[in-house]
Amino acid sequence: MQVWAISNQKGGVGKTTTVVSLAGLLADSGHDVLLIDLDPHGSLTSYFRYDPDEIDQSVYDLFVSDAKVTAPLVESLLVPTTAENVQLLPASTALATLERRAIGQSGMGLQISKAVAHMKDDYDYVLIDSPPVLGVLMVNALAASNKLLIPSQTEFLALKGLERMVRTISMINKARKVKLPYTIIPTFYDRRTQASVKCLRELHSLYSEDLASVVVPVDTKFRNASMKGVFPSRFDPGSRGVLAYAKLLKSLIEEEVQ
Repeated sequence: MQVWAISNQKGGVGKTTTVVSLAGLLADSGHDVLLIDLDPHGSLTSYFRYDPDEIDQSVYDLFVSDAKVTAPLVESLLVPTTAENVQLLPASTALATLERRAIGQSGMGLQISKAVAHMKDDYDYVLIDSPPVLGVLMVNALAASNKLLIPSQTEFLALKGLERMVRTISMINKARKVKLPYTIIPTFYDRRTQASVKCLRELHSLYSEDLASVVVPVDTKFRNASMKGVFPSRFDPGSRGVLAYAKLLKSLIEEEVQ
């Protein structure tokens, strides 16, 4: 089972779009996929028409339950998506309170790792939508993963968030037995604007070894797919954005077998 965290210490860079796009393509290929929403804003949860403000059970229960993280507990929290072979562990806005709860408590950084371990025979891929803040939730996402994907909007303000994220990875890797590999994904690329072109050039200059060869373009089909709550590859499989993510997924899978 492959576990990929999708994370960046800046919001609005295309994290949730990356999650649903890759998940849909994996599902189309026959893979069983588990999605985990760790962002208190619940964008991934909302994508599939679940309300983070109203949902009764969510990933939050893994952090506050007095019981141990068991397979039955995790399974009880799962909800369906618009693809039969994709399940969602949804978020609730209560996740925003976890930072206060985590003070003075040990073991809070491994709850998602424990949950994923119970699911290893049920899914081929786990994709984790991480919040854009370094804290207990992001630590959980990174600790549970064997691959990190960092969407980075091709505009200069996003470079600062990316710089912070790379520093965080360096810090995390000092505590891990095996370093966490990562791939930076340029998103929202518009070749008609100088800002996008210059920013992509800067990404190549600073992060060439870890930069994906694929650039995800601006594509209104992503927004249209989200309005219907369906995976982009099932809304318009021939759209520019979906084709870009298909190329990205192909390269990520090829890296796995090397």
